[in-house]
Amino acid sequence: MTYGFYLNKNEMPYGEKFIGVSVFIGAFIYMPFFLFYRWKDKSLKDYTLTEENIKKIKNSNQKK
Repeated sequence: MTYGFYLNKNEMPYGEKFIGVSVFIGAFIYMPFFLFYRWKDKSLKDYTLTEENIKKIKNSNQKK
C-alpha cells in the first residue's frame, strides 16, 4: 500500500490500482484469517443477548 502511495505521488498511472488491490487483499484475504484466529476457541453464545445473559446483566447492575 505504501508503494502504491509512492507511485501515486510520482504520478504513475497504476499507483491507484496498486492501492486498490492492496486494500482489497487486506479486507478480503487477511481479515478473515485474523477473525478466524481471534474467534477460534470462543463461544458465540457468550456474546449474544439471550434471556440468560440479560438476567446476568440485570443482576450485576442491581449489585452495584
